[in-house]
Amino acid sequence: MARSSVGMACLLLVLCLVVPSLATVYTVGDTSGWTTGVDYSTWTNGKTFKVGDSLVFNYPTTHTVEEVSSSDYSTCTVGNPVTTDNSGATTVALKTAGTHYFICGVIGHCGNGMKLAVKVESGSSTAPSTTTTTTNPNSSSSWSLSPFVAFITTWVALFVIAIIS
Repeated sequence: MARSSVGMACLLLVLCLVVPSLATVYTVGDTSGWTTGVDYSTWTNGKTFKVGDSLVFNYPTTHTVEEVSSSDYSTCTVGNPVTTDNSGATTVALKTAGTHYFICGVIGHCGNGMKLAVKVESGSSTAPSTTTTTTNPNSSSSWSLSPFVAFITTWVALFVIAIIS
């Protein structure tokens, strides 16, 4: 009985200490989506984007999502995107730190405000990864698990197992 309790305790310890790096999924523009008439610089206020997070662009196929250089972003220059999509639902994984720039490649749309600059911090997000998005303007996350909570949970579990044994 003691041997199985020790094995169970070790397994529980490993599981609790393995705190995965979880990412946040942000729906660009929240319920408005990717369209003209939205102030995307205001939308980014209060959000902390980290490597591993994702941006979800929802839009009619009359628009595009183009990742562009800083200069093309500043001047709303179309025709030289790093990446482009016009599917109506584009998910962009933020894989590198630094500022990422997005515009709509339809002539005139960027000049009318369809442009987004996202400053991405290194390190991983602490919010859960999800395939669904929410309309919360501050974050798409609903919970997080800190290493401290995992540590305390582990020790409480070990204590309970010791009492039971």
